[in-house]
Amino acid sequence: MKKTCLLLLFLLSIFSGYSQQKFKITYEQLKEYEGIYEYQNNTTLQIAASPKDTILYAIINESKYALKPSEKDTFLNMSKEKVTFLRNNTASITGYTSEGKTFNLLNKKVSFPKEMWYPRLNSKDFKYVYQQPKKDLDGLITGPIDNTVLDKTLLNEMMQKIVDGTYPNVHSVLILKDGKLVFEEYFYEYNKTKLHEMRSATKSLVSALTGIAIDKGLIKDVNETVLSFFPEYTLKNLTEDKRQITIKNLLTNQSGLDCDVSNPKSEGNETTMNYSDDWVKFTLDLPMVDVPGGRGMYCSGNPITLGKIIEKATKMTLPDFAKETLFKDIGIKNFKWNFKPDMSSAETFCQIYLTPRDMAKFGLLYLNKGIWNDKQVISKKWVNESLTKQSVVQGVNYGYLWWIKYLEVSGTKYYGKAAQGNGGQKIYVWENQNMVTVITGGNYNSQSPSDELIQKYILPAFKK
Repeated sequence: MKKTCLLLLFLLSIFSGYSQQKFKITYEQLKEYEGIYEYQNNTTLQIAASPKDTILYAIINESKYALKPSEKDTFLNMSKEKVTFLRNNTASITGYTSEGKTFNLLNKKVSFPKEMWYPRLNSKDFKYVYQQPKKDLDGLITGPIDNTVLDKTLLNEMMQKIVDGTYPNVHSVLILKDGKLVFEEYFYEYNKTKLHEMRSATKSLVSALTGIAIDKGLIKDVNETVLSFFPEYTLKNLTEDKRQITIKNLLTNQSGLDCDVSNPKSEGNETTMNYSDDWVKFTLDLPMVDVPGGRGMYCSGNPITLGKIIEKATKMTLPDFAKETLFKDIGIKNFKWNFKPDMSSAETFCQIYLTPRDMAKFGLLYLNKGIWNDKQVISKKWVNESLTKQSVVQGVNYGYLWWIKYLEVSGTKYYGKAAQGNGGQKIYVWENQNMVTVITGGNYNSQSPSDELIQKYILPAFKK
């Protein structure tokens, strides 16, 4: 009996070793899957093999999502769902299946720049040397880091660790101190002119545009009721509480609607909304689970509804209103914003794309209480209200679509106001330090190192 058990254990160890080897895939094997494929909602995605980490990635609108090998021709996406590639009778890849749907390979001939895989192409020989950001025609003032308290040694260490891969998928780091851009670095294929998606940091821009619409008298105030802007809708689950939802409740994520990203049972599931015909009606149709002004619940349908209210009040598209007001005043000319809250935006989320330098200008505008070049672009009152605690969302203080949070360094709390989004998009306003930090990244649906970079390499300089 003992010999039989030993034999079984031996066979199991061999099988286990065989299984591990069986699904180990080389870079050359991964390249077989590369190409442009069909994707949901009549869109496409790219499949690319990384020579850096030997991982297959699905690329959707420049966002990269890892596919981990599971078995022959089968990978697991970041939600642990199977993605199985299909072959024809000559063993050539023809498409893939995912969640019961089949998507065809459209074009096998696709190339990917080497820069997209490496923070810097010369990473092995990389030696950081600080350079003052160059002045451009975008309205930002640049200056040397020597005249600040920022620590060159710490920033040098930060650069080395980003480039050596300790902190992966960081696309840019910018620091404005005392009104001047003193640090500006880009990685991978990103540079100062390339637009970057902002994901949920877009919400803070919607907040700014709400304030401008109120400043101009196009919206009376934050106490206007939401449903008064949508007389064309016949809504489900209509209650007196729902009739009382205000613009302020949308700004503070206290609408009371059953929409909470942290609750998987919430009817206001973001993915379900994304594939609905009308995101605003989807949101307003939701049942109430709290009173307006009650519990803070992170809900993307709130700012989407707010964006549509701005469009109705201004009789302009949201991007056009931004272009004629906020962007015109602070010199943002290069942007992409397709605000169409319906199924066509399922994979782009109605988000805005900006350059990191323009993100920095937006942060600086709020640091300066709404003033840009001596012009009051947004009222000081609105900026103060936006950056003051109005609610608590996911255990964090929350203003008007701005996060009010702190980062702790050796027992000292540094309080910042943040516009932030999935992947590591961060615009931090540090009022006490008279500083703005911008970090962009590609750590989608995974832990971003953005806050850690600020904690370890930027804020410690202020403890001296």
